[in-house]
Amino acid sequence: MTKAPTIPEQYLRLFTKEEINAMPLCHYEGPVAVVRTEKQRTQALREMEGETLLGFDTETRPVFKKGKRPGPPSLIQLATASCVYVFQINLLPLCNGLCDLLADKEVIKTGVAVRDDILGLQKMAGFTPQQFIDLSDITAAARMQTHGLRNMAANLLGFRISKSAQCSNWAKEHLTPQQITYAATDAWISRELYLALARLDLL
Repeated sequence: MTKAPTIPEQYLRLFTKEEINAMPLCHYEGPVAVVRTEKQRTQALREMEGETLLGFDTETRPVFKKGKRPGPPSLIQLATASCVYVFQINLLPLCNGLCDLLADKEVIKTGVAVRDDILGLQKMAGFTPQQFIDLSDITAAARMQTHGLRNMAANLLGFRISKSAQCSNWAKEHLTPQQITYAATDAWISRELYLALARLDLL
C-alpha cells in the first residue's frame, strides 16, 4: 500500500467560499502571445523549444442548451516561465508541431482535469499524449481538500483567481482583453501550482 505524502497540516484543511473570496485577487500580468496564424505558431513553438515544464489548459465554447454536447476546444494555453501562448485552434489547425509538443515525453504539461482536455483535443487531431500531470491527482494523493484550480490557488499560493470569463464565447475570432487575461491566468496558475507542490516534495 502506497503511503500518503506527509505535508504540513496547514495545507490539509478545506477552504470555504467566503475565505477564498476574502483573499486578494490575482491574475497573470506577464507577456501573452495570441497565436492565430501559421507564422505566429512557428514562432511560438520555436520560443518554447528547450522548455521542460509548461502550464496547460484549454477553453471550449460553452453550451447552454440542455442535452447538447460541447464542441471541440477553441483554445490551447501553454505557459512557460516567461510567457503564456494562447493558440486559437478554432482558427488554426491543431498540427504542424503543436501535436508533437503535446506528445513530447521530455516536456511536462501540467493542469487540472487534463483528461477531458486531452479527449477534446484528440477529436481534432491524432496524437499520443505524453507527460501530462493532473494537479488534482497529486493533491488527492496527499489527502488535501483542495482540488480545483481556484481552491488550489487559495491553498498553495494564498490568492484567488477570477472565473468570471469562464462561460464566455471562446470561439470568437477576436478575443477580448478580459478573455486573454483569463485564459493566460489559468495556464500560468497551473505551472505555479506544480512548482508549489514540488516545493512540498509532492512530485
